[in-house]
Amino acid sequence: MGYVSLSPELVDQPMMQAFRSAAKPVMLLITVTFLAWIIVDLSGITGNGGVLTKTNVGSINGTTVDARVYQQAVQQAITQRQQQSGKSLGLEETEQVRNEVWDQFVQNAVISDQIEKRNLGVTTDEIADAIRNVPPQEVQTLPDFQTAGKFDLRKYQAWLASPVGQQAVPVLEARYREEILQSKLLRNVTADIFLSDASLWERYRDQHEQVKISLTAIIARNAVPDSAITVTTAEIEAYYAAHKTDFKRPRTAYLSSIAVPRRIDASDTAAALVRAKAVRAELVGGTPFAELAKRESSDTVSARNGGEMGEFAKGAMVPAFDKAAFSLPLNTISEPVLSDFGYHIIEVTKRNGDKATARHILIPIELAGAHRDLVDRQADSLERLAAERLDPAALDTAARALKLPIGQTGPVQEGTRVLLGTAVIPDAGVWAFQAKVGETSPVIDGEAAFYVFRVDSLQEAGTPPLANVLRSVTLVVSDAKKDAKAGEIATELTRRLTTGLMLPEASKSLGLPNREFPLFSRVNPPLTVPQVIGAAFGMPKGKPSPAITTPEGIYVIEVLDKVPADSAAFTRDKDQLRAEMIRAARQERVRQFLAALRADAKVKDERSALQRTNAQAEATAAAQAASTKKR
Repeated sequence: MGYVSLSPELVDQPMMQAFRSAAKPVMLLITVTFLAWIIVDLSGITGNGGVLTKTNVGSINGTTVDARVYQQAVQQAITQRQQQSGKSLGLEETEQVRNEVWDQFVQNAVISDQIEKRNLGVTTDEIADAIRNVPPQEVQTLPDFQTAGKFDLRKYQAWLASPVGQQAVPVLEARYREEILQSKLLRNVTADIFLSDASLWERYRDQHEQVKISLTAIIARNAVPDSAITVTTAEIEAYYAAHKTDFKRPRTAYLSSIAVPRRIDASDTAAALVRAKAVRAELVGGTPFAELAKRESSDTVSARNGGEMGEFAKGAMVPAFDKAAFSLPLNTISEPVLSDFGYHIIEVTKRNGDKATARHILIPIELAGAHRDLVDRQADSLERLAAERLDPAALDTAARALKLPIGQTGPVQEGTRVLLGTAVIPDAGVWAFQAKVGETSPVIDGEAAFYVFRVDSLQEAGTPPLANVLRSVTLVVSDAKKDAKAGEIATELTRRLTTGLMLPEASKSLGLPNREFPLFSRVNPPLTVPQVIGAAFGMPKGKPSPAITTPEGIYVIEVLDKVPADSAAFTRDKDQLRAEMIRAARQERVRQFLAALRADAKVKDERSALQRTNAQAEATAAAQAASTKKR
């Protein structure tokens, strides 16, 4: 099929110049936001074959995904993310992007399969009409297509018909072809959705009928003390033997690490105070507050607004800031005020009772001067001696040279982050499953230190021996016994209710907590236990329920009040409600449809073969160079 023809119109010279100036941002937006189509078109997952083949990273429903196309898509997505954030991505963020791109490949593939199976098509006229009359959302915000602050379709159509605009047509044609096909597919999927008056009333009632309940929860771990049960070794072994698959674990890494601390000391605090006083001196000397806030403040949110914090109530800020804000004379520059965030220079511009309006400049307390130089030198040594090595002894050598202890992490499961005490370490959890045993990581910049990790061992996915999961198995057996005891307590509670005691009194007699919940609807309940919510709307007022057993615990409730839905309001608003609920039902149908396609897809993910650490890449390159030299 040839490209869509959009006949050029006569356009005057000044307008042509405007079109040329608009061309670059329009094309950039169209191209960047159409990454999904490029992925589909090039990868061969549409069934039409891709322009790049051979090496692949897996397959989707039997169609291979070319490695180079996947890598190109990932790189485009990374570049876009970096442009948006203004910074480079770490390993964790990069892994997230890779997974998002892969998920997009899968979704595009399963959608394309459905379009082909349903024999859906699109005509040239449909594409041309869409291009002319439904401009991309991102284009509608461009200043070149605005008139009096609103998008002007005539300007867009004139640009589109110009020689400059015609350059965008091939990309738009491809984009709209895919979008129209997907739209037809989803309309096909949701075409049968209809809500009768009865089902509409049921949904309306769910939103507007309300109940007030008294509830007693018997949560086994709280209601039954450890001393009330005993767990034998034989019971633990028997449970493990019968439920081995329940304890299956993903790949697990065991790591060692050394760290160069970057804790703040007194010299850093003193340096921050000197800087804060210098900033205050500039303010007193006449430099505009907004100018200094934008240049110096580490509170990036208020800095963008010239340090303005708006109005806030007494007690809303940290104590030191709050005290200064409600004691400073108005329109006076404060001395530096120390808080956990650093030194604040504050000016209160308005105060009314317990509310104040102020602006501030925040000078952080961070590594500075000789202390920063020392930490930087240690970090450089750490990188030189230990980082990105395949030799496991490198970590020990660095530890001796820098007089740093070697620590061990707990087991790190694939897909989780590394914890050292309470500190969450970025990137290490991703790197560990790309590395080989004995390999060391790059220097990882954590909040409290610079780290280098070493993979001491890797345990493949599977069921570990009982000794490795003994605590987990013991807890499961213990919880089962506590659940049984909790059932006995629930039986006694319901028995006491038959004697005439009210639920709060019967619960108190057994030492159980009872709570009253104010009026709520089915769609906005105060607790997320479906069985309890269902019972609350099904029980008559004033009668306690039987024990309601759920995975979370055992509950007994009593309905204290009921407010029925307003049938007259329902009749009045029925048509509008039907339109809203059909739209919501269609959205939910689409979500379920796509989820089902994804779940049923035969996906073979071999992307891990592409993952190489820098150390591995360098070793491979060195080996190849040596081999070439020998020849």
